Amino acid sequence: MFKTILAANDGSHHAWRALDTACDLARQYGARLIVVGAYRHRTLPSTSHSLVQGREAVSPPDEELSRLTHELVESAVEHAKQHGVQQVEGIVRRGPPARMILEVAKQHDVDAIVMGSRGLTDIEGFLLGSVSHKVSNLCDCTCITVKRGKGAGAEGG
Repeated sequence: MFKTILAANDGSHHAWRALDTACDLARQYGARLIVVGAYRHRTLPSTSHSLVQGREAVSPPDEELSRLTHELVESAVEHAKQHGVQQVEGIVRRGPPARMILEVAKQHDVDAIVMGSRGLTDIEGFLLGSVSHKVSNLCDCTCITVKRGKGAGAEGG
């Protein structure tokens, strides 16, 4: 039934629970699992000088967000391997999460998207609509929205 499954992960409790569900499905169907992490950098106005100068150089926000997202996805890929998924890969994209998830799903001919019902952007989701809601309304494949519940993954508590 499922040949390729996409699991979106933003590090939230719901996302780790969704990853566990995606791992179960991937094992059951012998499917390939793609773990996607997306980050969005909102550019802030910059100034040519700072009133507070640190002794150490600080990484630009985009580099730091990229690094953190790569670490998260690598951790999720390792989690999937430890839970018996044979074919798993991680993808990190920069941009609006819903759009990035949908693009990866289309590029990889995904049969199912598994994601948490709530992510780390609850306030933005409340005001603008959640990522899971956008993806489920716009995707061309099965979309499974997982709520946090008993038995959440070790990473997500």
